[in-house]
Amino acid sequence: MSTLEALVAEEIAALADALAPLEPDRWRADSLCAGWTVAHVVAHLTMAARYPADRFGAELAADGYDVTRTSDRLADADAALPPAVLLADLRSDTMATFAQPGGGMAGSLSHVVIHGLDVTVPLGLGRVGGDAAARTVLDQLVATADGRTVLGVDTAGRALRATDVDWAHGHGEPVDAGAAELILSLVGRDGVPALAR
Repeated sequence: MSTLEALVAEEIAALADALAPLEPDRWRADSLCAGWTVAHVVAHLTMAARYPADRFGAELAADGYDVTRTSDRLADADAALPPAVLLADLRSDTMATFAQPGGGMAGSLSHVVIHGLDVTVPLGLGRVGGDAAARTVLDQLVATADGRTVLGVDTAGRALRATDVDWAHGHGEPVDAGAAELILSLVGRDGVPALAR
């Protein structure tokens, strides 16, 4: 098992453990993904456990190969699944070993870390994953040469430093925040203040 595979498996297990005690109404709480509840995010995160490649391909074809439309439609439908089913999917061997198309295991790690924070932060659980995964995702997000993150967030002229893990990036105006807040800022989540000017 590669280092990335091990980190993905650890992050998924930590997220599942954090969500398992939630009462059903907490699954209907808003996430940081606009318009999505906690259940929507977990349903989206665990699509690979319910839709093998051939079935997902058929779903994609039904939407004219619009990946966003298919992802949104399936998340909306599957958010109605019982939390126990979503947790079982999250804990499945499929999710622990699934490599994102086009992104590989690095993409899978970013997917689980970012979407994990999308639900745990608004639930008041904070960052439940490990430091190594947080550092790896932070490095992935700033791995560009133009002062922007891979998702286009401007970091030019700022010295980012995580206050809870050993990670720093850039030069200029100091921006000190926890790894969770930095990750969410670097992917452009609304209402996360670390990179707000």
